[in-house]
Amino acid sequence: MDLFSMGRESDRDARLLADRMRPSSLDEYIGQEHIIGPGKLLRRAIEADQVSSILLYGPPGCGKTTLAHIISQQTQGHFVRLNAVEASVKDVREVIEQASSNRNLYGTKTILFLDEVHRFNSSRQDALLPAVENGTIIFIGATTENPFHYVNGALMSRSTLFQLQPLIKEHSMIAMKRALSDRDKGLAFMDLKPSEEALDHIATMANGDIRRALNALELAAMTTPPDSDGSIHITLEVAEESIRRPIVKADESTQYDVLSAFHKSIRGSSDAALFWFLYAVEKLGMDPMVFIRRLIAASSEDIGLANPQAMVQAVSALDAYRNNGWPEAKLNIAQAILFAVESPKSDGVVSAISNAMAAMDEVKSAEVPLHLRDTHYQGAVKLGHVGYKYPHSYPGHYVRQEYLPKELSGSVFYQATEQGNESKIAHNQRLRREDEGTGK
Repeated sequence: MDLFSMGRESDRDARLLADRMRPSSLDEYIGQEHIIGPGKLLRRAIEADQVSSILLYGPPGCGKTTLAHIISQQTQGHFVRLNAVEASVKDVREVIEQASSNRNLYGTKTILFLDEVHRFNSSRQDALLPAVENGTIIFIGATTENPFHYVNGALMSRSTLFQLQPLIKEHSMIAMKRALSDRDKGLAFMDLKPSEEALDHIATMANGDIRRALNALELAAMTTPPDSDGSIHITLEVAEESIRRPIVKADESTQYDVLSAFHKSIRGSSDAALFWFLYAVEKLGMDPMVFIRRLIAASSEDIGLANPQAMVQAVSALDAYRNNGWPEAKLNIAQAILFAVESPKSDGVVSAISNAMAAMDEVKSAEVPLHLRDTHYQGAVKLGHVGYKYPHSYPGHYVRQEYLPKELSGSVFYQATEQGNESKIAHNQRLRREDEGTGK
């Protein structure tokens, strides 16, 4: 009997409802139709007992461990489960040695399910590689973290990645109603009378986590005293006591994703930028400073001279946060965010830097033109450091002269756009270039 065995009827009360109701077949499995629906690759492989090394990636409660349990029931080989939090290199090697013996002596395969594989450090992952490569074990890893951040590239390349999607309220409702109607493994042995409002609240607050929904339902059933007729009424008030607002997971991958969403939203949506900022700080507990720094960067990267005041607003928000702290500076930061999003956009600064860097790479060394060189010391004139024209002495405070190294004469790095304030700069650029006869 493997580690996923459901146990005897007599120990029902010793195990949580979520454990008792764990699906043991694909027909009982809830959700993830995109990977285990009829005709899908993973479903065909499971049904044919031909599962190869795979990685299951998805949020908590979406069914990764349950899917591994179903595979354990389907396979004709030896199934071993390890938890990356507790397992050592020695544990892995013992599994590999036993797997090698089973294959050589009996011709049986071994499937190793490694839960929370992101907790396995690089050296422990490396210990798996030879056995996965030569087929001694079939590896199944489950992780809530982005595997591209936490799983070795070599192990990734030898495994097929399946991304499980977050489950929704309807999936939790299905699971709870199954439990309410199942006498052997569920709660149908009790005379439960839950209201639809109570079930809806639990499903909503579970936030797609079926395990959490079933745990809350069981808690409500077991702690509510029966009426005189023996029935147990689970009301909305009871449901509200049985499950609280979900704790949002804020792992490193999630924080990077939210920060990315915030920056990208600055380019196109005030509503989204404000939401991701507040969600990150209020729900995930992230540092507001991280977002202020990104806002300052975006003020040049995405707005630039199209509206220079965006930078002023962003830096002012930084000062407000440093001086007043959180949540007092919430309004100041929100103002700067909204100002940035509603500003005209330009990537002129980024393009100018990119162009200048490319030119710098092409030029091995750059000689400063003589007329631009330092003249504060005696003898500068004798060295030929003459000819500089002071622009403020000319009409329009501009005079045509060369400022770039000889090798880059005529190069254009910064081309102003027609966005916002930059349109004036673009107009001045055109006038100057026409005056210089470049036509650019």
